[in-house]
Amino acid sequence: MTELVFRALEEHDAHLFHTLDDPTTDLVGPLPFGRRHATCAQGGQYRPEWSRVALRDGVVVARAAWWGGPDDARPIALDWLDFAPGESGAAVRLLRAAPLHAEYVLQLPPGWRDQEAVRDAARARMDVAAAAGLAPLVERFRYTWTPACGLPEPPGRLVFRPEPDDGVFLDILRRVETGSLDAHARQAVAEGGVEQAAREELDFFTWCPSPRDWWRVAWAAGPGRGGEVVGLHVPARNLQSPVIGFIGIVPEHRGRGYGYDLLVDCTRHLAAHGAETIIGETDQPNVPMAAAFAKAGYSMTQERAFFV
Repeated sequence: MTELVFRALEEHDAHLFHTLDDPTTDLVGPLPFGRRHATCAQGGQYRPEWSRVALRDGVVVARAAWWGGPDDARPIALDWLDFAPGESGAAVRLLRAAPLHAEYVLQLPPGWRDQEAVRDAARARMDVAAAAGLAPLVERFRYTWTPACGLPEPPGRLVFRPEPDDGVFLDILRRVETGSLDAHARQAVAEGGVEQAAREELDFFTWCPSPRDWWRVAWAAGPGRGGEVVGLHVPARNLQSPVIGFIGIVPEHRGRGYGYDLLVDCTRHLAAHGAETIIGETDQPNVPMAAAFAKAGYSMTQERAFFV
């Protein structure tokens, strides 16, 4: 078999990314959700140097693209991974040869395990990721809110206030990350303790182009309770959409359903600032948060598998 050639694209030949013959690209990954690969110069969000292909006899047999913000020095995620029939080995070698490293995010339709063709396409990519040295971290549900979902009414149990002091906000984040069940938070805690987990969240909040004064701290309402911090939430916008940037409850107030209260306030804040679509996510094992999204009127529109 002809030897493979691995290389990054350049602006003049970025069209090669679209020449791959893979009949499963419309089943999983970005394409089923309306996202096409286009370079920044073409009006998209991908860089040619972060988009790589494997060629056999000049024909693209595997492709991968890493994504990051316009000011990021390193990619944030690998979100394209496709290969021609019989070329899974080429995809493995493509990932191993790439000088780029970020978690792989596989986008999947809801209930993907119940659809044989989709399940097979997903499993094939998961196998390639594993063979290339990536390990599964977590699967998440992605939810979407639009005005047609209706605006949830606030339960009235909490008071929400802005907190302009990053130090105070970071201190609450440390409390929130203590004992968190979120897989990414637990990974950060395992690597560098609660401090690393809290600072990674803060870095994400400041990375988002939305206003800093949107961040909110939740306080217990009622006589004698107004000084108790319950948690915090971050209404945000990323580069694509308004998002539920973060919802967290301090340990002593968990188990009381406050996640819903924070989600409602976060949703109403974004809607008040003109959001026509709001995206939110939670780890699949986080059953209470998934229930909160459903109760607030969100529709589950995607599943996502993360590999690190």
